[in-house]
Amino acid sequence: MMPRAFVLFFCLALGAALVGATERPEAPIVRTPFAAFPMDIDHWHGENLPPMEPRILAVLGVDDYLSRGYYTAHRTSAIGLYMGYYGSQRQGDTMHSPLNCLPGAGWEPLSQTRIPIRVASGTDIVVNRYVVQKGLERQLVLYWYQSHGRIVASEYWSRLYLIHDAVRLNRSDGTLVRVIAPIAAGTEDDGAAAEQEATRFVQALFPTLRDYLPL
Repeated sequence: MMPRAFVLFFCLALGAALVGATERPEAPIVRTPFAAFPMDIDHWHGENLPPMEPRILAVLGVDDYLSRGYYTAHRTSAIGLYMGYYGSQRQGDTMHSPLNCLPGAGWEPLSQTRIPIRVASGTDIVVNRYVVQKGLERQLVLYWYQSHGRIVASEYWSRLYLIHDAVRLNRSDGTLVRVIAPIAAGTEDDGAAAEQEATRFVQALFPTLRDYLPL
C-alpha cells in the first residue's frame, strides 16, 4: 500500500500544479469525436447502448464518451466498450476508476491484477484485469488510462503524469478505456476464456484509438 506521506505529497503537488496551470489557457486540442468511432472492429459489430442519464454524466464529468456493445456474427454475448474522454481535468472533473464505479453499481470485486497485451506495434501494453460479480453474473473487466499516447494502468501514476503534462505540456486531457467481457455461467476458472476474447478485442481495437485520443 502506498505510504500516507506519499499520498499527502501527491495530493498537495497535484493541487499546486493544477492551480498554477490554470493561469494559462490550455493548449487547443483537435480530435475526432467518438460519434465517428467505427462500428465494425475486425469481426465484431457495434451497437450503441442507451444514452447515460444526465445525472450520471454530471457525476462523470466527461466531455465525450462512447458506450457500445460489440457482437460477433453469431450474436453471442457482447463485448462492452466504454471510453470517457476529458478535455481538461483542472476543474475537478477527473477520470473515475472502475474500482470505485463498478462496486457503486452493485458489482462485487472478486480479483484484481494486471496483465500485458501484445498490440500491433509489437510492444506490450499493461492493463488492469478485474473480475466482478453481481448475483450469479460475473464479468471480466480490462481497463487503462490513455493520455498523449501513454498507456497507464495505475491510478496513482496516471495522476502523477497528469501533473507532469499539466506543467510541461499545458494539457490535462485524458481518456479512460474499459472493455468488459461476460464470464460464462457455470465455469470454475477466473475468466480465462473471457480474458482471451477481451484480449483479442483490445488487440483489434488498439490501432484505431490513435485517431480519437489526442497524442
